[in-house]
Amino acid sequence: MKIIQIVLIYLFAFLMLAGAFNHIYAPETYKAFIPNFIPEQLANILSTIAEAIIGIALIIPKYRKWAGLGFAILMILFLPIHIWDLTREIPAIGSKVGAMVRLAVQILFIAAGWWIYKSYQSKN
Repeated sequence: MKIIQIVLIYLFAFLMLAGAFNHIYAPETYKAFIPNFIPEQLANILSTIAEAIIGIALIIPKYRKWAGLGFAILMILFLPIHIWDLTREIPAIGSKVGAMVRLAVQILFIAAGWWIYKSYQSKN
């Protein structure tokens, strides 16, 4: 079980760091996901910072508990965007099925962040 958890933690760290990099390298990738009332550049900057901090913290065992909680909170903050995308006539992800899968994955990510947090709660 421990090896699966470590692999998942490093996978999530990679996803967070790759996402942070992509917000800088190709911010237009996220344009369709950002509601009109949120400034696009601000959303990309804040997402970059949050994802980079969480990604780095997941790698460092001392901060892993808080990174798990941060990951869960960030995924909760992104949840309304995925719900909103699912309700659009043409989702940013391309199809209703794709949007439903993305929403399901988002919920799994929330659970995974909470699992990391709870797993490391007694260790710090």
